[in-house]
Amino acid sequence: MHKTWAIQGLLRAGLLLIPIAVQAQVNVTFRGTLIAPPQCTINDGGQVDVAFSDQIGINSVDGVNHRKKVNYQISCDKGTNDYSMLTLTLNGNAAVFDEQVLKTTKDNLGIKIYQSNRPFLPGSTLTIVKGYPPLLEAVLVKKSNSVLTEGPFEAWATLRADYQ
Repeated sequence: MHKTWAIQGLLRAGLLLIPIAVQAQVNVTFRGTLIAPPQCTINDGGQVDVAFSDQIGINSVDGVNHRKKVNYQISCDKGTNDYSMLTLTLNGNAAVFDEQVLKTTKDNLGIKIYQSNRPFLPGSTLTIVKGYPPLLEAVLVKKSNSVLTEGPFEAWATLRADYQ
């Protein structure tokens, strides 16, 4: 009889040491609000004009001389603090002789854009900090081993600011 009580006691003690599974459930609700990105404009929608001198010597174009600052301002609608990434895109036709250079109306002449001393290539996008647009500069370049001819020139490009 002592054996039976001892076995029953051990079984009861063993059962108390076995963890008992407890189930719990909770509902989870997800909420949020979607909003459209704010509109941004550059120079209040006006053109950005970079005027090179009217007296540039055809032999002085070397990719260093005649560097000009691109003066522009970006402004965005209110409510932009909820957006983490503002991008600036440069769109324009690349010169046939160099894909890193904007095409001009003058053969063998192009305009290279720099963003804080780094090339800002046609078709490329960069991330910028709101309120601190990067310094953009334009410089005249010519095709290697070419001779430029006299005359006026123009080039066109588009700057686009977008929130992501």
